[in-house]
Amino acid sequence: MSKRTFVAEQERTEGCTHVLLITTGSVASIKAPLIVSELMSYESVKVEAVATKASLSFFDVGAVERAGARVWRDEDEWSSDGGYRIGDPILHIELRRWADIVLIAPCSANTIAKIAHGICDNLATSLLRALAPTTPTYVFPAMNTLMYEHPLTAEQLTVIREVIEYQVVGPIGKALACGDVGMGAMAEWKDIVQIVVDEFHLTRK
Repeated sequence: MSKRTFVAEQERTEGCTHVLLITTGSVASIKAPLIVSELMSYESVKVEAVATKASLSFFDVGAVERAGARVWRDEDEWSSDGGYRIGDPILHIELRRWADIVLIAPCSANTIAKIAHGICDNLATSLLRALAPTTPTYVFPAMNTLMYEHPLTAEQLTVIREVIEYQVVGPIGKALACGDVGMGAMAEWKDIVQIVVDEFHLTRK
């Protein structure tokens, strides 16, 4: 299979809102097709998705693609057959150039820790490390209640809010997929879409 390429200049469309959805290793990634489908129900919206390896356990890539977004993975950045040459487009750079807004939905405890400490060991975190500070970026935490209540989580979210200056939304309290009841669930997927609608004054098709 040939390596996929992405060039922001060729992919951006004048007058469109370009939404980059990042999914990470939380069961809430199952909502990705719903988020993409709802975003695509608005005028002049384009969506690209970046999935961590762990998040791919929770949703059907085909469903996201049928909803209207390509899904980019680590293998699209670092192929086993090599082939990069000086001047070739670098995927995480091109995707961050393309994005008008970034939604990390869901954002797992692991990815929260990586963002807070500047770790960039996959496509998603490399993109975030390269992201312009002027790009609106929203983090939607999702994890088990005790993981959320761990003292490091609060510390890392403080760094994300106050140092990196991303917007943190949620989590909310509900019955979790693991069977526990408490704080830790991702914000409702319709509320996530509504943030984009409100910020860019989107209208329905």
